Amino acid sequence: MSDQNEPDPLDPFEEIIAAETDRDPDLAVIEAGSRTLRTQGGPPQAHVPARPEDPEVDKALREVEAELATRWGETKLEPSVSRIAALMDLLGEPQRSYPSIHITGTNGKTSTARMIEALLGAFELRTGRYTSPHVQSVTERISLDGAPVSAERFIETYNDIKPYVEMVDSSQEYRLSFFEVLTGMAYAAFADAPVDVAVVEVGMGGSWDATNVIDGDVAVVTPIDLDHTDRLGSTPGEIAVEKAGIVKQDATVIMAQQPVDAAQVLLKKAVEVDATVAREGLEFGVVARQAAVGGQQVTLRGLGGEYPEVYLPLHGAHQAHNAAVALAAVEAFFGVGAARAEPLDIDTVRKAFASVSSPGRMEVVRRSPTVVLDAAHNPAGARAVAEAIGEAFDFSRLIGVVGASSDKNVRELLEAFEPIFAEVVVTQNSSHRAMDADELAAVAVEVFGDERVQVEPRLPDALEAAITLAEEEGEFTGGGVLVTGSVITVGEARLLLGKG
Repeated sequence: MSDQNEPDPLDPFEEIIAAETDRDPDLAVIEAGSRTLRTQGGPPQAHVPARPEDPEVDKALREVEAELATRWGETKLEPSVSRIAALMDLLGEPQRSYPSIHITGTNGKTSTARMIEALLGAFELRTGRYTSPHVQSVTERISLDGAPVSAERFIETYNDIKPYVEMVDSSQEYRLSFFEVLTGMAYAAFADAPVDVAVVEVGMGGSWDATNVIDGDVAVVTPIDLDHTDRLGSTPGEIAVEKAGIVKQDATVIMAQQPVDAAQVLLKKAVEVDATVAREGLEFGVVARQAAVGGQQVTLRGLGGEYPEVYLPLHGAHQAHNAAVALAAVEAFFGVGAARAEPLDIDTVRKAFASVSSPGRMEVVRRSPTVVLDAAHNPAGARAVAEAIGEAFDFSRLIGVVGASSDKNVRELLEAFEPIFAEVVVTQNSSHRAMDADELAAVAVEVFGDERVQVEPRLPDALEAAITLAEEEGEFTGGGVLVTGSVITVGEARLLLGKG
């Protein structure tokens, strides 16, 4: 008689679990051409706010942006939540007036947050979403009901909390940082709305991140990999120590597939605070997926059962995994798997996922030749994008435009793209953190060879050069361009290409 705890060898989901552990990109991928439900209208348009049309509003927003720019930037950190806690105290603890879902991890946080927001909204909850960094406009970071707040509301919120910000500035050793002020604005705006639930992405780490003055009912940990190693640690396990700081007493933890050392840290923290854990590949996961027009069709295994034939208008295996994590997080928020056994309404889930967009993440912004934008800025993100490009597009010649930040592991990022780029145009964005184009080119030559590297320090010139290279094979061939390396590079390219 077999052990009742042994998985049924005929259970297809158990087979998927085994496969998911290693994230083999070829598993569960079905040939394109099968049913592509809910794709007739094409993928949703990614909404990124442009500059205000009213000159007075635009002037006022620029003044707010200028004041915020005088503060510590997001890369200068002092590991403490004392300043943001002091601000919350003066504001009357607005972050306590609504439940929240808190998201950390290395890659996929923003896309996962957008999916969670779409699901909650489809179930008629009023949502607030706080994500970073922004692609084009700072107002993107604070969303209500699935859309960025208006410039007018952003300005009003800033002016409302400004006196309290100045009080904290005068009483602390350091002034509130750019990110801390924005976090205070988000929490105040959510309370003022008011929202039914806040979806909050950490800026960096977890324990001492400014967002961590909330106690998330659900803590989501997307895949942890190496990034910000100078601040967070040199191994996934060390980085997980900081990220585990968002796991609070009696919370539910939704854990994406993790390196073993990171998983051990997260599970230990969960035990310490009596948190419940749901793990991708065990309690939930991706059962199957197939390429579809404008994205993919997936079958997800949630905490409450299976959700078949879900159309996701985003490309890549990594987005399917983000969808599984987002679904489990929303199930956990509604008590599925704990307080209630039945799954969420499948039609509502399908409607929500079909509406998702994620600007600057495998986003097509031009055709003939096709230009794709993706904000991958670390090796793990680059590997996921390289895999997704091969699956979603049939490029006969792909040209890369890469502009990276100086504090990133650019060699491994370039190595991830080397197999898919016929040539690469290296450039730099306008940020003070941007790696000098010639310095980036020196690394690129070592990876690609001199003949495959072109240097164009100005991004407009780099885009023009890449499009010209992609067109060399003729109008009706499969040339394409991928712009990547940094959120800032992608945001600036998006503007240059007429989006926003």
